[in-house]
Amino acid sequence: MKVFSYRAYLLLWFLAFMVTLMVVAQVDSTSCTSTFFSALVQLIPCRAAVAPFSSIPPSESCCNALRALGQPCLCVLVNGPPISGVDRNMASQLPDKCTTNFEPCVII
Repeated sequence: MKVFSYRAYLLLWFLAFMVTLMVVAQVDSTSCTSTFFSALVQLIPCRAAVAPFSSIPPSESCCNALRALGQPCLCVLVNGPPISGVDRNMASQLPDKCTTNFEPCVII
């Protein structure tokens, strides 16, 4: 019986992690057509506004990206796996700060 190498274990762990992320991203996302990662990339202009302890308001490009992304996909991000450098509470406040008509996300 051949023993798996460290690389094989690492690859299996990575694949399991990715599948978990994809499952989590699909929770309550019936109206969201973006994946967790593509939604995250789309909101890169909002990075400064959602950093922990940030007092920077969302920029025009952030608000435009938020409107294009939509409320269901924002909720997928807010309820998804932790994102380094992102305060979930601040991210959930983006719709109010950008004056969008989004319903609040139910934080799980």
